[in-house]
Amino acid sequence: MKGAGAKSLGALFLAFTVLGTAGADRVYRVQPGDSLSSLARSSGASVGALKRLNGLSGTLLRAGQAIKLPGRAAGEGAATSPLLGATPPTTSEPSTSPVYQNGMAVYYPGRNDSRSVLTAAHLTLPFGTWVEVRHARTGRSVLVLINDRGPFGRPERVIDLSASAARVLGIMGEGVAPVTLRIARKP
Repeated sequence: MKGAGAKSLGALFLAFTVLGTAGADRVYRVQPGDSLSSLARSSGASVGALKRLNGLSGTLLRAGQAIKLPGRAAGEGAATSPLLGATPPTTSEPSTSPVYQNGMAVYYPGRNDSRSVLTAAHLTLPFGTWVEVRHARTGRSVLVLINDRGPFGRPERVIDLSASAARVLGIMGEGVAPVTLRIARKP
């Protein structure tokens, strides 16, 4: 589980590193858990192409290593990574949607979904709903895709975040954090 979460985090860092850059090759710092195949998949290149671009003979990467990733045409793939094909609602500012729910967020290994690594479980929201989760103390937020049910047993806990989403929100050290949920888009 820890390895899968680290790989998801690496893909997430890759996505935020490469979004908004276009055309030229980009330099990316390898994160713990990254693999050449996950970076190739996230950048839309083949493993062989990344090896040639970086003069690599093997497939092993070191955390902190700088590697080149191929450029993309402007606008191509703008909202796909780390969402692996899903298109979340686009927003650059905090949501103006009304507050749907306040409570505590926790994280769990998450349920794999081919559409996104930023997933969550909610007791009642329909699967496929995009939710903005905002940390009440820090103001950090993340858009997550509801693809599971939970949390169970503690009524103050309103959402279970995947480990990748919890990292983005910055709650890995806390374990449980106060959050506000807003519906970004229903299926």
